[in-house]
Amino acid sequence: MTWGEAKGVEKALPLLTERLKNLPERPGVYLMKDHAGVILYVGKAVNLKNRVRSYFHDSSRQSPKVAALMRHVEDIELIATDTEVEALILEATLVKQHQPRYNIRLKDDKAYPYLRLTWEEDFPRLLVARRPAKDGSRYFGPYTRAQSVRDTIRLLRKIFPIRNCTNQKFKNQSRPCLEYYIKRCQAPCQGYVDRDAYRAMMTEVEWFLEGRTDQVLRDLKARLAEEAEALRFERAAELRDQIRALEEIRAQQKVANAAGQNLDAVHWAVADGEAFVQVFAVREGRLKGRESLTLEGVEGVAEEAIARSLLLQYYSRTTDIPPEILLPVEPEEGAALNAWLSERRGSRAQWRVPRRGQKLELIRMVRQNAELIRDEAARRRSAREADREEALLVLQHVLGLPARPRRIECYDISNTQGTESVASMVVFRDGRPDKSQYRRFRIQTVEGPNDFASMAEVMRRRFRYLAEPPTEASDPRYQRFSETPDLVIVDGGKGQVGYAKRVLDELGLSQLPLFGLAKEHEWLFEPGREGPIVLDRDSPGLKLLQHIRDEAHRFAIGFHRQLRTRRNLRSLLDEIPGIGPKRKKILLRHFGDLGAIAQASVEEIARLPGMTTRAAEAVKEYLGKPAGEEVGAS
Repeated sequence: MTWGEAKGVEKALPLLTERLKNLPERPGVYLMKDHAGVILYVGKAVNLKNRVRSYFHDSSRQSPKVAALMRHVEDIELIATDTEVEALILEATLVKQHQPRYNIRLKDDKAYPYLRLTWEEDFPRLLVARRPAKDGSRYFGPYTRAQSVRDTIRLLRKIFPIRNCTNQKFKNQSRPCLEYYIKRCQAPCQGYVDRDAYRAMMTEVEWFLEGRTDQVLRDLKARLAEEAEALRFERAAELRDQIRALEEIRAQQKVANAAGQNLDAVHWAVADGEAFVQVFAVREGRLKGRESLTLEGVEGVAEEAIARSLLLQYYSRTTDIPPEILLPVEPEEGAALNAWLSERRGSRAQWRVPRRGQKLELIRMVRQNAELIRDEAARRRSAREADREEALLVLQHVLGLPARPRRIECYDISNTQGTESVASMVVFRDGRPDKSQYRRFRIQTVEGPNDFASMAEVMRRRFRYLAEPPTEASDPRYQRFSETPDLVIVDGGKGQVGYAKRVLDELGLSQLPLFGLAKEHEWLFEPGREGPIVLDRDSPGLKLLQHIRDEAHRFAIGFHRQLRTRRNLRSLLDEIPGIGPKRKKILLRHFGDLGAIAQASVEEIARLPGMTTRAAEAVKEYLGKPAGEEVGAS
């Protein structure tokens, strides 16, 4: 049976048949899309013609994941490249940008922070950055925990007196700050240390971050001897303290058996469609650190494909690529990956699968750590499931519900003195957030800060489709609100609950369980009940309701801030010479808020459609922030 016969989608066949006839025999990337144009899968091919045609063979030869993908494919877009390595780079970029459902994806990678060493400044600093840029700085990372970046900065500032002030404060400082007197800064703002000496110290910081602690220690000891010989005992004492701190850190690091090696050792353990990855970074034969990553969408995927996706996605983001990467299996398209890794590093880099000796022992140790992380995740998941079930049973009992509330909806109102009034609806299914069901409302019929009337409007707009289903079941609004909740929560006390109850009664839905959760005492209010329902502060049922209420509040506040920011940004952009309605729309669509525009460079703004360098300079000048300076840095 062919793919088309299995699908039975005759209308899609002419388009795909035409595409299949004209496939190029060259490297490139293919994007598989559904009927709505949503990208389902991004793949790379050495020969686009051969690779894409392979999907349309007998479906009995396909893996379950590919078979599931092909049931939804209605169109294929092709992007040809000159080389296989270019195709690899493009694939990584598109997977990161679109996060297709059927690709293996590095979980939450866009939130991973970097450590930024600002070499472009005369007196460099260490900052936390969310994405690397070509601005003259040196970036280390990404790190999976922002706290680990801050801990690293805190540690380095204990060893090295690195300035921690903003550039604006640095330029306008009239006297040394407290950091100087507690020996955490050398007061370059007052000229107490010259530029070359300070940058020599920051070179040692850079060596430390690269894992070259032996080199740092040798340099510090040589300088200590020079200072002692010159009888500069105060400076010698400072160097002695730095050496002691570094030696303590060095002693705490686990020494890798592969002495003197610079490599990453990578392994993973798979469970529930996720791969729990450990990356051990060995520099100068010592364990510099480790990263914990998670890959999604690996169910039914071969180990070789996991290795390929991990290398491609992780090393397309990190700036620290060692000459050697140890893996448990050979990745798919290994030769092309080696060429790509070498290009990324700027010198030779390659993966290896150790077969014997010390490196094999190292990769086994990494595997054991990955299995520990997997097992711990399973235990946490099991504990959370038990807590959720207990919470639902408590709510069923305390609120007198006929069954456990599988679908819980919660509503909240947000405004600023009646302006930009909005509401949120969040949905929890089986005690977990179902974000596909979240909805936001702009209040349309209420003027001023009237939360009661606003709640009534939102309840009417949500539940009218249950009271009077439209004649067309395909109505998107009906599909959006077609499910009946087992429990309805409103953020507020008797007033909000009373208005919500009145609407449900008008719509003939008085049977729906409705309660208000008042934040002041965390009491529950039920329509028609004289007093509140008071749950124990440690009750799992109350904790679940608080979680749901806080999520509704967060969602409403976020929408309100977005609207308020856009309104303020529109007003501000209206005042900039050369920025008309079209350019204003482009800036709003691309950046969204003032902070993002302030962080962008003139070149980045000028690259937008319809923008020019002159217009970009006008935007930056009006915002009063020089290009490239960190927003809110400290």
